[in-house]
Amino acid sequence: MIKVYALAHLCGFELLPRIRNWKDMDFFRPSKTVVYSHIDALFGDPGRNVINWKLIETHWSDLMRVVLSIRAGKLSSVALLRRLRHDSRKNKLYRAFRELGRVIRTIVLLRYLSEPTLRNSIAVLTNRMESFNNFCQWLQFGSETFADNDPDHQDKLVKFNELIADCMIYNTTLDLTAAVNDLAAEDTKPAREDLATVSPYLTSKTRRFGQWALDLTPPPIMVGRLNLPELVG
Repeated sequence: MIKVYALAHLCGFELLPRIRNWKDMDFFRPSKTVVYSHIDALFGDPGRNVINWKLIETHWSDLMRVVLSIRAGKLSSVALLRRLRHDSRKNKLYRAFRELGRVIRTIVLLRYLSEPTLRNSIAVLTNRMESFNNFCQWLQFGSETFADNDPDHQDKLVKFNELIADCMIYNTTLDLTAAVNDLAAEDTKPAREDLATVSPYLTSKTRRFGQWALDLTPPPIMVGRLNLPELVG
């Protein structure tokens, strides 16, 4: 996970996930001589967890070359992260990504602890994404896993699933908006606090299998003469 911070930073965007167990994560010092007045305990014992800036500087051109390859479409980020597995510690590129990831994640951790507004924003956005993912998973009935190993086919399945979810969310939003407008026209405008609890990820009014009409009327009994062949003796 720590290498993802480095890759996101090099690609030009900020990775801000919700951090649950930040106490179990390592904070890294910029040098052995740096000592903090109030938060030094977060970085462990003095002299430990120190960033190797020389390693990042030595392989900076290699890191940028990888990012340019991703932007040019010659290398996918998924393929890169697959190569940078835990069993490739002898790989210098792996070590460089890991070291830069330590820098970026330490900055993110410090911001996460010192900025309450940032924590609240991350929690709100993460909850929205989790609600959307749960809604997509609810729509993907029949199987929770992909039965096809073809990456292109898997990509289509994900996109089609999200397309259906977006259409349903849009339709639900229109229905909710119409209902609120009807209430406002009747001089019963809903309170802002009540509207804040309304979610477009509704499942109770959705029939995933369509609408089926069952005819439970028993079939009529056929009464008639049974013609049997004559027995010739």
